[in-house]
Amino acid sequence: MLGHEVSLTVPIRHSLEAAIDDVMASLPDPERLAPDERRGIIARYAAVLEGNFIYWMTAAHLAVASHDAKAIIEDNLLEEVRDNHPGMLRRFAVAAHAAPTDSDAFAIYRDLEKVRRFVGQLSAVKTVVMMAFFEGFITRFMPYLADLAKRQGSSEREYTDVHGVVDVVHTEGLLRALEAELRLPGRAGAEPPAALFTGVELLRSLLKRVIVIHDTESAASPAA
Repeated sequence: MLGHEVSLTVPIRHSLEAAIDDVMASLPDPERLAPDERRGIIARYAAVLEGNFIYWMTAAHLAVASHDAKAIIEDNLLEEVRDNHPGMLRRFAVAAHAAPTDSDAFAIYRDLEKVRRFVGQLSAVKTVVMMAFFEGFITRFMPYLADLAKRQGSSEREYTDVHGVVDVVHTEGLLRALEAELRLPGRAGAEPPAALFTGVELLRSLLKRVIVIHDTESAASPAA
């Protein structure tokens, strides 16, 4: 909330929490997963995050117009780059014997491309909403991911420990950035409420591809 003004992000926050709850509810029970299935979830997650998160957050920074939003997202990017979060994730995956392979990349390719194309539109509000969802999901997902890695024999915890904490702050920061963008002239109400969640829905589909165990769709190649 800014001063005594009513926050414009309250209904969006509720929708994001419901979307995160939906993805979390779809997670398979780690106790029922075979080692290859645990490995696959970790590897596909790493294949999505390692090479795309900073790219998507950079797109959000390029898209927003308000000074406050740019400053918040820049701080997020600075932390990601300065502390080498992609390297942190790679160490985590390797320690769990889950470094992504070509097959892991192919399994997520179609849904990943849809998100990339969406981000390339540089829609400020929609992209910030998507990234707020992503940061909120990552925070909730970290204990589950750490459990998978532990069952894989890994004791590497830096990635999950760090992101279980900092992404709470990042989520709140992105919601403040969203508030700042929505208060720009012509932003609030410019699109139907459902349209604001276009990126969220695409990302949800991608995340469900990450955690799927029995894939009914051929993922033999990106062109398939």
